[in-house]
Amino acid sequence: MTDNKLVLAYIGNGKSANRYHIPYVLQRQDNFTVKTIFSPRIHHDVWTRLDGVYYTENPEDVFGDPEIDLVVVSTQMSLHYEYTKRALESGKHCLCEKPFMETKAQAQELFDLAEKKGLYCSAYQNRRYDSDFLTVQKVIESGKLGELLEVEMHYDYYRPEVPEKAVFSPYSSYLYGHGCHTLDQVISYFGKPSGIRYDVRQLLGQGRMNDYFDIDLYYKTMKVSVKSSYFRVKSRPRFVVYGKRGMFVKETEDRQEEHLKLFYMPGQPGFGLDEPRHYGVLTYYDQDGGFHEEKVSSLAGDYGRVYDDIYECIVNGKEPVIKSWQTLFQMEMLEEGIRNLR
Repeated sequence: MTDNKLVLAYIGNGKSANRYHIPYVLQRQDNFTVKTIFSPRIHHDVWTRLDGVYYTENPEDVFGDPEIDLVVVSTQMSLHYEYTKRALESGKHCLCEKPFMETKAQAQELFDLAEKKGLYCSAYQNRRYDSDFLTVQKVIESGKLGELLEVEMHYDYYRPEVPEKAVFSPYSSYLYGHGCHTLDQVISYFGKPSGIRYDVRQLLGQGRMNDYFDIDLYYKTMKVSVKSSYFRVKSRPRFVVYGKRGMFVKETEDRQEEHLKLFYMPGQPGFGLDEPRHYGVLTYYDQDGGFHEEKVSSLAGDYGRVYDDIYECIVNGKEPVIKSWQTLFQMEMLEEGIRNLR
């Protein structure tokens, strides 16, 4: 550490690092400093370079540097295991992009290694800090819905050109690439289910990309459904929550990614915030039988809270928010979901 700041290095210098990580770290310069960014093709990368950061094509500038505390792996998924293991073996804490690993066995090995060495290691589950997901939690915890009966979560696209050109690959499937977000949200909030039903498909036929999934997770009398498709001309509501006394519908998703793609960054006015037209609608009967329908202002999302959690864990000894058992269970679900696809 330098001046009570964690010193960071990034493995990978693409969209992930420059869009979904570094802009949030730059808002937290009291606790973090970025020292080094490694990429094997660093001189061909198109992203604007940061002042004061060392860019290198030599991985030893990361793994052999005793000043670096935390390595962030933001490469293609096939390299996650190799670089995360190397970071841990070099005595460095590690944050790895999603999907964390290809298999549960790989994830277990790395978590065991981190525990043995007394190091932090987790997946970058930034969608826990989506505005829509945080707002749904606020509504549930208000008690206005009564006992929960059903939750529907949708993450839809209309991008037919993607599956039309792609062949099946288990670890670049839709379930791995996007289910890792929504399943993590469910597991982090509701815990392990008592039962699971999988419907994971290749809508264009065997040998083609996995482009659809519908997974039901059962919690006693409550069901949570996680659904996604590449062929939705009009997206379904991001969340629909049903209780014994009412329902909550959040049509639109968190806006951080929308703004990041426009290079409108954290710290700028209104970044990632919903406007009133994006607010969800809560409809319910109160305990006296009175009917209510009202808009619910959205809580602010902030992917950088993952880094806040990491700092508190490494520096102040707090329990990690993204727990290894949650990631292991998610990996188990991803593997099971694609098991019968070819």
